[in-house]
Amino acid sequence: GDVVGVRGFPGRTDPSTSRSAERTRERGGLSVFARETVLLSPCLHMLPTGRYGLKDPEVRFRQRYLDLLVNRDARATFQIRAQIVSFLRRFLELRGFLEVETPMMHMTPGGALARPFMTHHNELDSRLFMRIAPELFLKMLVIGGLDRVYEIGRNFRNEGIDLTHNPEF
Repeated sequence: GDVVGVRGFPGRTDPSTSRSAERTRERGGLSVFARETVLLSPCLHMLPTGRYGLKDPEVRFRQRYLDLLVNRDARATFQIRAQIVSFLRRFLELRGFLEVETPMMHMTPGGALARPFMTHHNELDSRLFMRIAPELFLKMLVIGGLDRVYEIGRNFRNEGIDLTHNPEF
């Protein structure tokens, strides 16, 4: 639906309509008494209904925001993933590991056998390759004296794609 903004003051509704007023000694339900309302963002398309939902996998993955808006399981997946990453970081940090970030773009491709994605760096006027794997840079850090390092980052492999395999992972 639409997103609206409201200016007013907080208060309680009519105490005679509150069923729990006798038990809690509170008068009425919490509310905002609006003095002004403004339409912040109109809804231009109706959301999928609860009856039919969002079933088409193509729409679910290409319009991820819509899937997250109407699909509780999709939101739960994001929340669970965030909790897993948070747990993994805590687990490794408690054992003396240091989180690092290694370069995402390289002058030469390397690190695995997959075909790299290419991009162009305007300021340097040079072709760069998106990283396929972080192992080489992590090994250099270990050789440099950082015994325990880890990275939670993206890799870009120019390979096949399906619902369970994404070239950006």
